[in-house]
Amino acid sequence: MSPSHERITRVFKHKVLAGYLTAGDGGLEKSLAAFRALISGGVTLLEIGVPFSDPVADGPVIQRASQRALQSGTTVWDILTLVKQLRQETDIPIILFTYWNPVYQLLSKDLLKQAHDAGVDGLLVVDLPWEESATYEAACHAVGLVPIFVIAPSTPLARLQQFASRISGFVYYACRKGTTGARTDIPDDLAETLAGIRSVVSVPILVGFGVSTPAQVKAILADADGVVVGSHWVSLLESGASCQTLQMDVTRLLQAR
Repeated sequence: MSPSHERITRVFKHKVLAGYLTAGDGGLEKSLAAFRALISGGVTLLEIGVPFSDPVADGPVIQRASQRALQSGTTVWDILTLVKQLRQETDIPIILFTYWNPVYQLLSKDLLKQAHDAGVDGLLVVDLPWEESATYEAACHAVGLVPIFVIAPSTPLARLQQFASRISGFVYYACRKGTTGARTDIPDDLAETLAGIRSVVSVPILVGFGVSTPAQVKAILADADGVVVGSHWVSLLESGASCQTLQMDVTRLLQAR
């Protein structure tokens, strides 16, 4: 088991609160400060969003964050520098949340090895189908990275069963159809759906898409191994909130665990 696998396995011995922000939104220094605020507030796994010009899985809030980050000149290499700094300060898992195009364009430049060397533990590529991912998966495992896969509400259990043996680390269950964006409820069938997923996969399940309130966090963690908050915190920063306010909001949501 690679150090990245061990880090992920270790964190899921307890309920996980994962935090997402788009790297480079407001500049790299502001991003670094914001990720530090998430960690100080109690986040136990980081999802670092790689800005992309066509983020089809993301709603308006993260789309705007990606655009701001790209306009400020943020590159993947800048993000790895940011990760390297964070890795010197924390031992929690760090996952890059990205799309296939940026990864594919940089594979020839040793992206995966450089990501691992910077301190990245895994990649979550939201638009790469299982049928087309075998070479990418092998490349991740070869350098010690964990390829993380997304399960959608529309994913049949028979399809999940077909690829279950290739799943490692954890799975990300996007609990709503459509795009990311903060909401105040959770799907009525969440517990039933998670039970079905658990009947097929043996790794922890992280649930996201639309989480923004303590009540949601509490309800999701009753059945899931972890919960992700993303658009809510991206929106908070977009509104001009300070990193101190961000840290306090993390603590507020954590009280529901």
